[in-house]
Amino acid sequence: MPDHPFLKMSQIDKAFNGVEVLKDVSLEVEKGEIHALLGENGAGKSTLMNILGGVHQPDRGKIVIDDSEIDMTNPRVSQQHGIGFIHQELNVVSDLRVYENMFLGAELRNKFGFVNVEEMCNQARDILGKLGVDIDPKAYVRNLDTSYKQLIEISKALLHESKLIIMDEPTTALAEHEVDRLFTLMRNLKHSGVSIIYISHKLKEIKAICDRFTVLRDGEVAGVGNLKEEDLESITKLMVGKSVSEERFTQAQEFGDVLLEVQGLTNVGLFRNINFQVHKGEIVGFTGLAGDGRTELFETLFGYRKKYTGNITIHDRLIKMDHPQKALKAGIGLVPKNRKENAIIKDLNVIHNMSLSSMSHFERLGLIQEKVEKSKFQHYKKLLNIKVHNPNVPIDRLSGGNQQKVVIAKWLEVNTDILIFDNPTQGIDVGAKREIYEHIVSLANQGKGIIILSSEAPEILKVCHHINVMYQGEITARFNGKTATEDTIMSYATGSKREGETNAEYTTS
Repeated sequence: MPDHPFLKMSQIDKAFNGVEVLKDVSLEVEKGEIHALLGENGAGKSTLMNILGGVHQPDRGKIVIDDSEIDMTNPRVSQQHGIGFIHQELNVVSDLRVYENMFLGAELRNKFGFVNVEEMCNQARDILGKLGVDIDPKAYVRNLDTSYKQLIEISKALLHESKLIIMDEPTTALAEHEVDRLFTLMRNLKHSGVSIIYISHKLKEIKAICDRFTVLRDGEVAGVGNLKEEDLESITKLMVGKSVSEERFTQAQEFGDVLLEVQGLTNVGLFRNINFQVHKGEIVGFTGLAGDGRTELFETLFGYRKKYTGNITIHDRLIKMDHPQKALKAGIGLVPKNRKENAIIKDLNVIHNMSLSSMSHFERLGLIQEKVEKSKFQHYKKLLNIKVHNPNVPIDRLSGGNQQKVVIAKWLEVNTDILIFDNPTQGIDVGAKREIYEHIVSLANQGKGIIILSSEAPEILKVCHHINVMYQGEITARFNGKTATEDTIMSYATGSKREGETNAEYTTS
């Protein structure tokens, strides 16, 4: 470690409402280093980065950048000192165009003082080109896929020529080839002297791209080291305080009656000829690469996408699924993959987000029984280990993992027979993942039919009894979870093999 690192945060303390969130935390990052900041949700990572970004001020400690002590009074001061922040929760404005998002607050003007749209579009096009993305700078952001919104966030930080870029879960919404492009760009930035603080729960990515690491646990530094000298198991142990094994969470069991049957389901341009069943007590997985159609398939099953052909049968009743309310009434719940846009209402408090889909459970004579609502939340807080000191705060004050647990609590309270989880542990730390896996298995043991959608084959292998692999809108293979391997799944997910070539066993027991 050099005597004069580019960034030095020393002895940082921070408390909210008397609760200590950071205790004597120090972080050093060299010029041209990719530094991993690790820890479970609620460990203090976001708070520490918000202090660096000028969003919060520390109760104690100091920040030194390039040998100069800086008082980070607000985000603009942070930006002026070369700090760029790519947030996990996307901060794009959907009703603005791409170039307007990228230059928001830093618009280019010509010599007459008018906004120079063409120059902003040219610069936006150049930056996006470096990421290998062909997006019209004048396109409205609302019409773009989530992965493109993430790339716009990344491009915005590059546009401002930041000296240090904080990347908070930047690959969450990206396809594999987009991740590869991002890593190539990060290495180029590193070689040009730009420093990067990389926050991710995907430890394989950390190992592949980062130089050193700092681990936070319960608001304190639990370890600092060189990634070349550490294995993933030891880093995981630093994060959670114990070893997290790779064992399967499901056991062999007999399933009950068929809860859901899908026959010949087709939505032109999205997916075609989909057939599968889900039994009581069964966990069925769907995996593949980005763009494989699985999210659109289950948005159709939930009544969000109304144009389809084929049959959906629930509890032996043929149902025309043309509205989410009809899906809910039929006994289907959906935990969507995009929390911010589709699962939470950020201006509502934590308790109300939990009860939003089951208000009738807390209503009497047209009034909400707040004591009952609060008591029910306390039940789920304990059950799911939701870390929140005051459940009356807006839900966006919570970490991503704890927001996800509130979303799961909402659907547990609705108590549907069939639950669809779309990327249930996206942006969640390894300790919280285990808790969520255990609750999913517990729901199946209660006789629920569970569907898991995930781009991560290891996750599917951990929790699913049966696995469907999708490629370009089709199911290309089916596997028994006990016998499937990650390599085999990927060979079908990439289209290099198809279902007719597999002898994989697919049974209901």
